[in-house]
Amino acid sequence: MELVNRDLITFAASKLLKLERKVKVAAVSYLNTKPLLYGFRNHPVMEMMELSMDYPAKIAQQLIDGEVDVALVPVAIIPELKEYHIIADYCIGAEGPVASVCLYSDVPLNEIKRIYLDYQSRSSVALLQVLVREYWKLDVEFVDTDGDYQSLIKGTDAGLVIGDRALAQRKVSPYIYDLAENWVRFTSLPFVFAAWISNKQLPAEFIKEFNNATSLGIKNIPAVVAENPYDIYDLATYYIHNISYPLTPAKKQGMQRFLGYLLQEQKA
Repeated sequence: MELVNRDLITFAASKLLKLERKVKVAAVSYLNTKPLLYGFRNHPVMEMMELSMDYPAKIAQQLIDGEVDVALVPVAIIPELKEYHIIADYCIGAEGPVASVCLYSDVPLNEIKRIYLDYQSRSSVALLQVLVREYWKLDVEFVDTDGDYQSLIKGTDAGLVIGDRALAQRKVSPYIYDLAENWVRFTSLPFVFAAWISNKQLPAEFIKEFNNATSLGIKNIPAVVAENPYDIYDLATYYIHNISYPLTPAKKQGMQRFLGYLLQEQKA
């Protein structure tokens, strides 16, 4: 585990640029963000931030409306931003099964008639619709939700569930279709669920320290696991094998492929 030297933090903080105001940062309130938050808490960049947390779709709207400066948002909102900058070298991505973004069902895929959509993430909903249309080629009805809907997942009615609730749903539903795993099978590319995106140009020094902080969190996974006891799913497996944090060139390629499908849908 990489230890954080408090003297170095104090020294680094004295070298950071003076901002007119703190940068408003919105993060996702899911377990998959805990390593990133660990990095922020243990790095001087925290002194430059005003941090808030909520579910993905809500902070996406905050970024669109200009209520925050930068947010860990679903990549599906990029076309809705007048200006956007991907500011970090880290994301919420997957190169195989992600475990926490899945279609859950009581029946096999080809028997599903209706799918309840999770209201908490627009990228996951869009990804599901791409897979249904382009890969699985299913004829199903999509149903929007705005609250507790998991009890409706029964018979031929399936449901998309994301985040921490998805990890719990794994113990309930007999059929689990992992969206990231199926995207990789479909495209041979990894998938990016959310990226750190700003709606304005931010100071280069802030971006540098922001990246240093996120890197710090990723390097301290054992400490993050120790801080977050969780008996539903093994978090070490989740952080190391399911979630893939580095925003690699392959992930950027996967992101562009996904945005291309969204553009096709808009033109249809």
